Amino acid sequence: MATDSAFTIRRTNDYFFKRVFGSEEGKDVLIDFLNATQNRPLHDQIKRVKLEDREIDPERYLDKAARLDVVVTTELGHIFHVEVQVEKQFYLPKRILYYWSGLYHRQLQQGTPFAQLLPTVSISILGFTYFQEDERYHHIFDIRDTETGKKLNEDLELHFLELTKIKKLARGPKNALEEWLIYLNDIQGEELEALAMSNPAIRKALTIEEMFKADASERRLYEMREKAFLDEISNVAGAKEEGEAKGRIDDICKFMEARFGAESQTIQDLVRNMTDLDVLNRIVPRIFMVASLEEANVLLQGSGVFPQ
Repeated sequence: MATDSAFTIRRTNDYFFKRVFGSEEGKDVLIDFLNATQNRPLHDQIKRVKLEDREIDPERYLDKAARLDVVVTTELGHIFHVEVQVEKQFYLPKRILYYWSGLYHRQLQQGTPFAQLLPTVSISILGFTYFQEDERYHHIFDIRDTETGKKLNEDLELHFLELTKIKKLARGPKNALEEWLIYLNDIQGEELEALAMSNPAIRKALTIEEMFKADASERRLYEMREKAFLDEISNVAGAKEEGEAKGRIDDICKFMEARFGAESQTIQDLVRNMTDLDVLNRIVPRIFMVASLEEANVLLQGSGVFPQ
């Protein structure tokens, strides 16, 4: 099947990401990305990975809660967990630690000595800015002595990669990690061609991408995940607007109650049925200026809230 050039991929779609970085044909892609993230020297680079089975029922692809992450074990004796988070998450560090701890403790079977626990590395690719205090796009956390800085061991390592900060770079990429983050920011055209020319693993990722785009069944599953993602965004935005509207309504009604008492109850009841946040935002700064119920009625009628 020929590739549909009009079909544009969002590379942080978790289904697409898993197909490129978490598939047998994408092992070389993932290995290069892991080496770049840890900035491993040539003599200590990851060369082989074993993919863990993280498949879910395709019927759950419409469920945004279904996790399509990538988990591998390397020949160096490390477990890597890679996931994409496009929308801002509440309690992100706790969530990441929770999933890290699950991968760490599940290694032990009954009778297995602690010495066999493997270092476990979490890599979170963020589509939003989480660390507001500086412009670094890559943050790494581990366990260290608070006074000397000595690392306790190698078993815990958390990486956070912020795609939004890469977009602000006023220069070309200086290393392989920056090349990968630019690729994940959906770069196209000549800049993408330049990345593919300089990085064979990105060239391999683009080959998988073209095969993906040409496969109707893959595109269908991709679009199911896109729908789940967009529905989640819409639901969050709707809930936020609903909460803001409730806050404006409460402000208006509290003022009416304090200023005019029980006589304002009819107006309060009508205001509590309002849902248009834009109208409420226009009313709030002006409602505190009214000196009578008649003025309040005129203001609300002029805003289209009450019939003339």
